[in-house]
Amino acid sequence: MKAKITFIIALCLILTPLAIHSQTKNTKPKHVILIGLDGMSAHSLAHGAPMPTLRQLMKKGTSSMKTRSVLPSSSAVNWASMFMGAGPELHGYTDWDSKKPDLTPAITNENGRFPDIFSCYRQSNPQAEIGYVYEWKGMVHLIDTTAVNFQQQFSTPKLALGKSTDCFIEYLQEKKPNLSAIIYNNPDGAGHSKGWSTPEYMDMLGQLDGCIKRIIEAVEEAGMMDETVIMVVADHGGLGTKHGGKTMNEMQTPWVIYGKGIKKGHQLKESIMIYDIAGTLAYLLNVKQPQAWIARPILSILED
Repeated sequence: MKAKITFIIALCLILTPLAIHSQTKNTKPKHVILIGLDGMSAHSLAHGAPMPTLRQLMKKGTSSMKTRSVLPSSSAVNWASMFMGAGPELHGYTDWDSKKPDLTPAITNENGRFPDIFSCYRQSNPQAEIGYVYEWKGMVHLIDTTAVNFQQQFSTPKLALGKSTDCFIEYLQEKKPNLSAIIYNNPDGAGHSKGWSTPEYMDMLGQLDGCIKRIIEAVEEAGMMDETVIMVVADHGGLGTKHGGKTMNEMQTPWVIYGKGIKKGHQLKESIMIYDIAGTLAYLLNVKQPQAWIARPILSILED
């Protein structure tokens, strides 16, 4: 009898961790979609930006209004930090339009690049479908493009918004990618031309909200929503017609997470850096972080 009891206890000790691992794996999404709005400040969202779709995602998901950019609070350095899970001191992109590292990267992968979430996911999942659509031409320098199956740029200012969204939706519905990103060049353009939080800037946020709505509807039509996490992110904010400085209007951005396994109606209280987004993506995609990353996965976004 003692031997039988001992055997049962041993079997439980072996199977319980496996069951927990299986349950955890099943709660993770099959699809992760990153929607980036260049220059969207937390200040604008807190002060009346006409974004009903994004606000609905905040109510139905988890959000932070105090995600902080690295310095300088500019585009290339912060998109790189978001994708690469580290700051400029490690990945080497230090300027707003860096086309390659200005500093020697702390480590490089087989393609001679500091590892980003796209290349890390490709390495861990060679069969994954990965897509990347963007408007600002500088975005092409900020990921390892050899890792993506599909890549497309749209740069004509008056047409880019609709064309990039159309392209992304068609790709989502046809390929149902595991990891995909669309990065808009606005409201940064409106901020530089008219000023952050001006009527023109707010109007552009309203147009972008319409794009987000179309993407969500497309995901639902494709039957993907139950297995999808959508993140809406930004690289920096702005002040007047500029950014790159040290004010909170320039450095604080919204981060909204919605979908499978994500807490509903939850507002993040902890300190979050922009590179923590990469750590969180890595966790959701079952990717082991490179040693050089300093990102922390923000696990409080997850349902218990």
